[in-house]
Amino acid sequence: MTIPLKSSASISLVSLVLLITGAIDSIRNLPATALFGSSLIFFFIVSSIIFLIPVAFVAAELASTWSDEEGGIYFWVKQAFGEQWAFMTIWLQWINTIVWYPSMISFIAGTAAYFFDPSWATHKMYIITVIIVVFWTMTLINLRGVSTSARFAAICAVLGMLIPMALIIILGIIWICKGNPIHVSFSVNTLIPHWKDNASWISLTAIMTSFLGMELAAVHVKQVKNPQRNFPRAILYSVLLILSTIIFGSLAIAFVLPSQDISLVSGVMQAFNNFFAVYHLQYMTPIITALLLLGSLGGMTNWIIAPVKGLLMAAEGGYMPPILARRNARGVPVNLLLLQAILVTCFCGAFVLIPSVNGIYWLLTALSTQLYMLMYVMMFLAALKIRNKKKHKKNAKTFSIPGGRAGFFVTCILGLLGCFITLIVGFIPPEILDIGSVLRYELTFCIGFVGLLIPSVLFYYYRKRRKI
Repeated sequence: MTIPLKSSASISLVSLVLLITGAIDSIRNLPATALFGSSLIFFFIVSSIIFLIPVAFVAAELASTWSDEEGGIYFWVKQAFGEQWAFMTIWLQWINTIVWYPSMISFIAGTAAYFFDPSWATHKMYIITVIIVVFWTMTLINLRGVSTSARFAAICAVLGMLIPMALIIILGIIWICKGNPIHVSFSVNTLIPHWKDNASWISLTAIMTSFLGMELAAVHVKQVKNPQRNFPRAILYSVLLILSTIIFGSLAIAFVLPSQDISLVSGVMQAFNNFFAVYHLQYMTPIITALLLLGSLGGMTNWIIAPVKGLLMAAEGGYMPPILARRNARGVPVNLLLLQAILVTCFCGAFVLIPSVNGIYWLLTALSTQLYMLMYVMMFLAALKIRNKKKHKKNAKTFSIPGGRAGFFVTCILGLLGCFITLIVGFIPPEILDIGSVLRYELTFCIGFVGLLIPSVLFYYYRKRRKI
């Protein structure tokens, strides 16, 4: 969650670290990574090297080098490969959020169940109802032009993410110090993954999901004082902060819950409940539930309309029927927002196709991650192609990846390696989750993946025919 700043503002090192961390860190992802026990430590470190840091560095250099242009990744890909590939990229950036929304709101539903009856978190109809009601309500609010302020969003992030994250880590440390039994092993065999074990590779999907959105930090590079020195330092400190909070937070859940009992939807509340029961702090349950809901809803309000603005650029460029580019009196892209809500409602059908709530959550998370990874592939390829297309500005406001041309090339290759590995393993269902038959899971996954890409091709040919 980032706060808009004036172009003349100067961001301190501490502020930049908090901005980057706030955009990535999320307590919602902890149950998914907790499933894989102590091996998650290895994968988090590797993933930061082959994905998290490359994304941040490449996006920062592109943003500062092309600082006189707007459009972000849409502009970068357009410069490298043309407008049609830029549209495909912006489509990937938008459509992955359509898949992401149901999994995000299912976390809200699972958390809210603890106000009434925790068993509701495993009931499909309850989850589906909450997703539809919450998303359509927030869509209608945005249609009226009402948006959550940046200050309120920042408060939500602190209350709903930082405080619960710190609390669950502290409770996990106390759990170990008191000599309570833990459900993970820290032997060499468990810390270092077995490469022939599918579960070791599949855990990479959950971990990569925790890192999505790092490119958002690049928009601030032009407002950083001495970016060549401070931005790499901010990335290093942010990576250490993100890794420590996510690793220790995930382990805290793994300490108190056996992997087979962890719910991807309500695992955070499961862990808190276990801690509170042992420490006689049950009165904290409604408080932590409210904080988690506040943080989730605050973040969702901003995300409802933000991705639509990127797609609106393509709609106004003729890639979609004019009706989708229509704005209401308040300047809101009304029909795109309604289309988004309809698609999210349709994706609730996944809850019928997969037998368990955990299986559904994983399917939607993996599908969203795959689509996002394709967007990152386009970003890295565009960066490699346009590296020599425009000279870098030699001034204090320009950031360049350390190591010159070789450093830039190695960073892009590492990023592409991380993307391709994730794309490959993302199609493999985890054995520890109830997904029904593997064939049904993979068919649902593949049909969803291809089906979400086809509209972008159809829209491209729609624009091509209009220009004839």
